[in-house]
Amino acid sequence: MTETQSQTTTGAPGSRTAARQAAASAWAPLRQALFRALWIASLASYVGTWMQDVGATWLMTSLTSSPILIALVQAATTLPIFLLALVAGALADVVDRRRLLLVTQIWMVLASGALGVLTLLGLTSAGLLLAFTFLLGLGAALNAPAWQAIIPELVGRRELPSALALNGIAINMARALGPAAGGFLVAAAGPGATFLLNAASFLGVIVVLYRWQRPPRQSLLPAENIVGALFAGLRYVRHAPDLHSVLWRSSAFIVFGSALLALLPVIVRFALLGGAVDYGLVLAFFGAGAVLGALALPRLREALSIDGLVRAAGILFGLVLALLAFVPSIPFLCAGMGLAGAAWIVMLTIFHAGAQAALAPWVRGRGLAVYLLVLYGGMAGGSALWGAVAEHAGLRPALLCAGLGLLMGIVLTSRYRLLRGEGPDLAPSRHWAAPMVVEEPEGDRGPVLITVEYRIDPAADADFARAMRDVRRTRLRDGAFRWDLLSDPADPGRYVESFMVESWVEHLRQHERVTVSDREVEERARRHHRGPGPPVVSHFIAKDLPR
Repeated sequence: MTETQSQTTTGAPGSRTAARQAAASAWAPLRQALFRALWIASLASYVGTWMQDVGATWLMTSLTSSPILIALVQAATTLPIFLLALVAGALADVVDRRRLLLVTQIWMVLASGALGVLTLLGLTSAGLLLAFTFLLGLGAALNAPAWQAIIPELVGRRELPSALALNGIAINMARALGPAAGGFLVAAAGPGATFLLNAASFLGVIVVLYRWQRPPRQSLLPAENIVGALFAGLRYVRHAPDLHSVLWRSSAFIVFGSALLALLPVIVRFALLGGAVDYGLVLAFFGAGAVLGALALPRLREALSIDGLVRAAGILFGLVLALLAFVPSIPFLCAGMGLAGAAWIVMLTIFHAGAQAALAPWVRGRGLAVYLLVLYGGMAGGSALWGAVAEHAGLRPALLCAGLGLLMGIVLTSRYRLLRGEGPDLAPSRHWAAPMVVEEPEGDRGPVLITVEYRIDPAADADFARAMRDVRRTRLRDGAFRWDLLSDPADPGRYVESFMVESWVEHLRQHERVTVSDREVEERARRHHRGPGPPVVSHFIAKDLPR
């Protein structure tokens, strides 16, 4: 399973009774039989994934003492996300998500099982280990956006934040249990056993997904093609400033923060002369700290603003990362990793909640793919970077530079404000009237020009222009490739909004994509309209000229 955090935590009420009710509602999604079954199966799969990570990392330390090759194990796990995230996101929004998840889960069973057999036969080399780790990463890369995108389908909108939080709790419970179990298993039976158990851990998820009767897609329009869906997703991201804040803040954290997990095997095995059990124990403390951090997050959000909480967690993580350069023993390392785990989960929980809140349902897979691209691309690049720094300059300078760089990144990106609360309502509103046509045009005809004519008070043109600035953003985000606001020099009160889309079917998709928040933006602009009726909307399709 992919380990992407997908949690949203709302502030807890002030009274004890309300707090108990909030705590109870946090577990409410487990009353849904399908969600409960998938949550239990995914918890087992996450444990298997962490056991696999311990086995792979420890096997690499047995095959080589090179810090860069050891760090490349984590890079090989995360690099496929960087390479395939956008395509995976488009697939998650275009094809049947259930079938896509079944394919990726079976792929990971085969890859992990083959690596286990080869390792038990003593045939695994450093290059082969990295290759199979990369193949597992490919499955996780294609799995991740679809996995995140199905969560809203399993629970109601009211329970979605709790469902996201429960997914994060499962990840970090596995982080606390899996590494320790993996360390003991490596010591008792070797890394090959962890790979085989990881392969078996996917089977529960496969069974639940196979039995899920997912409702068909509700749309009269044909599905988007992959290339068109990819460009539509990138266009949305380009014009989603709330998502931009998440991307800047998360990239500044993960590029430097990735040094911790990338160099941890080097710290344990070569700096502190520990064994596989010690390595699993250290990772277990990191996971336990993350679970405690997730449980404390509601109260922390009451005490601090979202931006203040991200700054505080980032400073804590950066200080721990720098101080690990001087850690004297395994117990001190465990204590530091517990603090780092708490800070890690607070940061990623807030970032992932912000990404979810900034994305409309129709583009959720693609938008989350861009977020995962930044997150895992930064982790892969950061892991390789800090492994190279450790190999050429030493472990201590690498940890110090990473910690100080993280602190600087937190300061430099603090001007990008994160969404507070649930954010804008991006549920489909479908409030646009169907276009009036004599004969329905062919779907691929285009480009299409849409105009909206307004009559306003010339004295209010500055206020109207400011309101239309937000309208521009929604039009471009939902599919337009050009937008203009035109004024009539012969009639100062006459304004025409125009925007163009690639085809007739793409404009019809705009009708399905428009959200409740978009409607509010349009209403603010239309308050300036002074005509006898509503603004006049017209549609024009490009005409092919005879040769």
